[in-house]
Amino acid sequence: MGHDATGRQVISHLRIVFLFAAIFLALGYSVAQAQLVPPTGTKSTTEGTKVTLPDPLTPAAVRGLVSTLSDQQVRELLLDQLDAVAQKEQAKKSDNETGFAGQLGTWVSSLGSNFVAAVTRIPRIWDGLKTSTSNFVERHGSLGIFKLIGLIIGAISAGLIAEYIVNYLTRKRRENAQSTEDTDSLGKTLKVLGSRLFWDFIALFVFFVVTRIIVQTFVSIEFVPVVTLFMVQMIVIPRYAWVISRFMMAPNNSKLRLINATNEVALFFHRTTIGLAVYVGFMSFIIKFHVLYGVQVGEIWLGYWLNAILFITLIILAYKAREGMKQVLIGPNPEEVTPTEMRFVRIYPWFVIGLIVLMWFVVEIIASTGRFDLINGQQYVVLGLLLFAPSFDTGIRGLVRHLVAPMQGEGLVAQAAYHSTKRSYIRIGRIIMFALLIIIIANLWDIDFENMASMGVGARFAGDFLQFLMILAIGYLVWEVVTLLLNRKLAAEQTADGFDLSADEPGGGEGGGQGGSRLSTVIPMVRFALQVVILTMTVLIALSNIGVDTTPLLAGAGIVGLAIGFGAQALVKDVVAGIFFLVDDAFRVGEYLVIGTTVGTVEKISLRSLQLRHHKGPVHTIPFGEMRQVTNNSRDWVITKLKFTIPFDTDINKIKKMFKVIGAEMLEAPYADDILQTFKSQGVYDVDDVGIIIRGKFMTKPGTQWIIRKDVYSRVQKAFEANGIEFARKEVRVNMPGLDNQTELTEEQKKTISAAASEAAETPTPVKST
Repeated sequence: MGHDATGRQVISHLRIVFLFAAIFLALGYSVAQAQLVPPTGTKSTTEGTKVTLPDPLTPAAVRGLVSTLSDQQVRELLLDQLDAVAQKEQAKKSDNETGFAGQLGTWVSSLGSNFVAAVTRIPRIWDGLKTSTSNFVERHGSLGIFKLIGLIIGAISAGLIAEYIVNYLTRKRRENAQSTEDTDSLGKTLKVLGSRLFWDFIALFVFFVVTRIIVQTFVSIEFVPVVTLFMVQMIVIPRYAWVISRFMMAPNNSKLRLINATNEVALFFHRTTIGLAVYVGFMSFIIKFHVLYGVQVGEIWLGYWLNAILFITLIILAYKAREGMKQVLIGPNPEEVTPTEMRFVRIYPWFVIGLIVLMWFVVEIIASTGRFDLINGQQYVVLGLLLFAPSFDTGIRGLVRHLVAPMQGEGLVAQAAYHSTKRSYIRIGRIIMFALLIIIIANLWDIDFENMASMGVGARFAGDFLQFLMILAIGYLVWEVVTLLLNRKLAAEQTADGFDLSADEPGGGEGGGQGGSRLSTVIPMVRFALQVVILTMTVLIALSNIGVDTTPLLAGAGIVGLAIGFGAQALVKDVVAGIFFLVDDAFRVGEYLVIGTTVGTVEKISLRSLQLRHHKGPVHTIPFGEMRQVTNNSRDWVITKLKFTIPFDTDINKIKKMFKVIGAEMLEAPYADDILQTFKSQGVYDVDDVGIIIRGKFMTKPGTQWIIRKDVYSRVQKAFEANGIEFARKEVRVNMPGLDNQTELTEEQKKTISAAASEAAETPTPVKST
């Protein structure tokens, strides 16, 4: 069994390697075939030869190049390089003089000029199409178009036949690997989807290889560029999009769907993805077809209108899919979505539409500057990444939901800690995704963070902004990681102690419950201090990166701190006193304190004060500097002493035996684990004019004494009743001579008795300390 499992793992790994090899080979071939633009770095000379600059451009390479050139070539090359440097310096000077606002105005003006130029050149599009078609016919003959169609149909047919044969031979493996009977977990679902994706790519790879062999073998050399161009742009790329979209959307099987969407929404997204891939492939094919057959597309502005159609279509599709995008963002568990996230969900469709418009604006700006190397497909990759962000977010939440360990412990504290941990992991995943998107976008747009100083205002602003976002992302990531670690430790401490401030009526409704550990008291303050440090450092580094001089800020902060030190001495006193209270471990969160005339449970500790929650509800905030004496009723153990007044003729020894029986019964009660010393008699405590005062006591854990005290009172009352013993009550005896043989009282005698009783009732009974 062990060898079989190992063999299956090896085969699985080989499948993955083969899959990625197929993907990269196909994409590499696509990119190689699509590069129809002449390479940069090549200079033409008046002698009709080309001088290619060495890469890398080292002093030794320069000397070697110069030694092979003629004097005329060296002069031409030098002039070209000097002209390039002069133009760069002039552009830099112009950008610095106009500033970003002026540059933005220039961009907007160029957009208007581009639109006017594109409208005036609409008739040229038809002329360009006729020119490219005439050149095609001239080069390949009047039957060339039919030959081209026949070759394409033949290549596609051969590829489809080969793909069908592979699918037929592997049908049993595909069916076994893609069974959806057991997909109740993310791991099993990904296993099925991964297997299906693997076999889809295998079939597509076979189709790709066979069609390429057919093209290279049977297609004449003059037809190879255009056939290859059509196959890559119109067939291979859309089919890649189909495979990837099928993996993500699973339009025909909701059990395998990675995103949260209905069948209707998933099918709409799937068809939209394929349609956009076909249109983008058509754009690339038609433009490169014109270039291949001698038409300057820049002269007829064909790309402008194709691009406009694409972005307008994207805007319409985004508007139609706004409810579907909300479904994807909310996910399968709406109850876990925070109010902030729900607000973002509502505005996200409009954010997407704005993003599409912004990308359109950026593409046209770049095109107006002549930097077509920056819009050679990068804009579509960036837009696709940003539009697929909700799917990535759904994937992050799914991974967190399945990978986070189950809740440890019970109670509200453990539950809150579990949900907080999941939210932290989700935020960490999002910030990592955000950082990766920034890095990918920077690489696609050829932004070099190290050489931004030599760029113009626009490029420098874009680079600074991306680096600013990157710094914020890293700072927030550190914030989340530190907060997560400290929160997990805090939750572990509170759960281990069984501490829960939100429990109903702690301490039996009277307060005095046992507090948390010392670490659970200090962690919130350490967390706050570290968060302040992280926030401050991140803001200072980010501001410094965008050119803000942080030295005056630091100096100003020092001056403000000095002013606070002199003007807020009470605040400093509170902070210092609080530090020493915490060092002395005078109190912890959850402990029951008496501070002067104020009592309550410690609910929160800040830098300068603590909050006490009275057992009746009010919250008292006491600055540390005003605390002269702190009485802690929640440490180690609590002794409770109870007094009972009995008549003078009661047998004291009988009472002691009754108390002993009650103490033994208490050790059988559900709260027995909280008893450190059971209830017992302390004998006669005092004698007054009412009766004999006896006292009993018991020792318990802090916070449990109130519930146990109530039970002791109840047990003593029942024991007295069972043994015919009554509690002593205060009596008033009025001695009036001459009443021995008198059966009725006169009005004067009644008034005398009433006055004596009132006087006795108003006389307070002296209270003695226990």
